[in-house]
Amino acid sequence: MKKTSFIVGALALLFIIAAAFIVPAKNIYAFKIKSLDGKTIDFAKYKGKKLLIVNTASKCGFTPQYAGLQKLYEQYKDKLVIVGFPSDNFGGQEYQQDTAIATFCKKNFGVTFPLTTRVDVKGANTTPVYQYLCNKSENGVLDATISWNFNKFIIDENGNLLAHFDSKVTPDSDELLKYIK
Repeated sequence: MKKTSFIVGALALLFIIAAAFIVPAKNIYAFKIKSLDGKTIDFAKYKGKKLLIVNTASKCGFTPQYAGLQKLYEQYKDKLVIVGFPSDNFGGQEYQQDTAIATFCKKNFGVTFPLTTRVDVKGANTTPVYQYLCNKSENGVLDATISWNFNKFIIDENGNLLAHFDSKVTPDSDELLKYIK
């Protein structure tokens, strides 16, 4: 009996110690970032809606996807928020100034969904949101590699990462829409 009690007690102690080292993955609501207009995008204000997070660029072969993103944003605005993250990580395809990015997006595609200030989505200066999105150790779901502009991440209504799509998956693709509808 004493041996059994000792084993149960030891196992309980090991469980308690192990639990102290398990850090639950945070969700997207833990993040804030500066927007193109100098305000703050607080992801916590999007609780209850799905999020589509996209790394964008103004001078890329995939740039016409802005039109599809805007259409998606308008069509599902009651349950979806799109947040664009302008980035210049791929061959100088983004303007240097936030005002130039904002003007380009509005003039050419009528973009009204939130856009962050220009950020890095890979490399040594990766913005914290993308560190979270791309590392299973942080998001608890998947590892992702951003290989080009217009990669997409879908987040559920509770702030948890659901899926990652590469640049070739368009905003109107069934593969993506099944997570939104």
